[in-house]
Amino acid sequence: MKKLISLFLALVLALGCLAGCSSGTDTDAPAADGAGTDSGATADNVVRIGVFEPASGDNGAGGKQETLGIQYGLAVQPTVEIGGTEYTVELVYADNQSANDKAISAAQTLVSAGVSVVLGSYGSGVSIAASDVFGDNGIPAIGVTCTNPQVTAGNEHYFRVCFIESFQGPVLANFAKSLGATRAYCLAKQGDDYSVGLCNYFMEAFGEADCFYETFPEGTSDFSTYVTNAKNQGCNVFFSPTSTEAAALIIDQAATQDLGMPILAGDTWDSNVIANAAQGKNNIEIYVTTFYQEGGDPEFDEAFRQWINSDETNLANNGGNDMVSGLSVMGYDAYFVALEALKAAGSTEPADVMAALWDVSYEGVTGLIEFDEIGDAVRNEAYVKQCNTETGQWDFVAVQGVE
Repeated sequence: MKKLISLFLALVLALGCLAGCSSGTDTDAPAADGAGTDSGATADNVVRIGVFEPASGDNGAGGKQETLGIQYGLAVQPTVEIGGTEYTVELVYADNQSANDKAISAAQTLVSAGVSVVLGSYGSGVSIAASDVFGDNGIPAIGVTCTNPQVTAGNEHYFRVCFIESFQGPVLANFAKSLGATRAYCLAKQGDDYSVGLCNYFMEAFGEADCFYETFPEGTSDFSTYVTNAKNQGCNVFFSPTSTEAAALIIDQAATQDLGMPILAGDTWDSNVIANAAQGKNNIEIYVTTFYQEGGDPEFDEAFRQWINSDETNLANNGGNDMVSGLSVMGYDAYFVALEALKAAGSTEPADVMAALWDVSYEGVTGLIEFDEIGDAVRNEAYVKQCNTETGQWDFVAVQGVE
């Protein structure tokens, strides 16, 4: 069942998140000693969960919001009973810097820290790059919003709680057609597993003959040529599932050049970075697919906003306001899935946690989470949202699946 967040919130805020935050804000900080718990947990009764997320680089903004959801989960429930003993949960952080080469060393950091399970990452490329490190060391990983099918394909250690691109691409293609689009401009970043993969699934579902596809290189800051190309090719929808940094630049150029067609993107654009970039630009129209719509669980939303506003660092990491991102909600659900696996395993040994994950069934804020034979959550719906360029908020449009 969904967590009764509000019952915990007053206590969490009153204590200043001492039980959770003290063990999760510094990888070198000593774990909480568990004094005062009914089970008599000691400093030895600590279970470490790795947080494999980008805190910097192109995807730093998304990684921070995903991490906030994990941290909020810790604040709500900082302990877990494993095999009849209460353990304090410690979060161990490793910044993969949004880079595939850095992802490997970040993963090795978590292995060395002795984590029982890993959460992350925001960004499919870094998740794929680090996969063998986790697999070779027998550590299970739970992807939060990494949607590329290659993350879980061909291995037994990587799971994920989100839908995947082979589902999201057709959802976006169907939605584009519902807007009356007959020719689509598709723009991806060269070498980026997420954007290239999602564009491919979109084009396959939309009809490749009716798509014009381009890629842009790393470091691109001027997207005016791509906007011009979309207009010159006679397209009537602009699809670009990029990082938030590239997205903000695309939005600026689309507004400056009066793009004249709806912009569609996937879950990476579900961010207040995008909403802020689009606010006041009333000549553009932006739609995204995502995992959660603010207002879907008012009790959770209100408690999460209070927690965000209670700490300046949290507020900054959320982009400077208290908007509830689907990334954070998914991070929260992933944290509790990890706790469910630890409880079911009755052990902190990674191999036991990995074996238990296959049978986990958890009713999260984003719905029921159960894993199929590949390790993917069974998801058949996505939220479609539109950016309100006047208010700088996201407006709910529809819940959509693939027929």
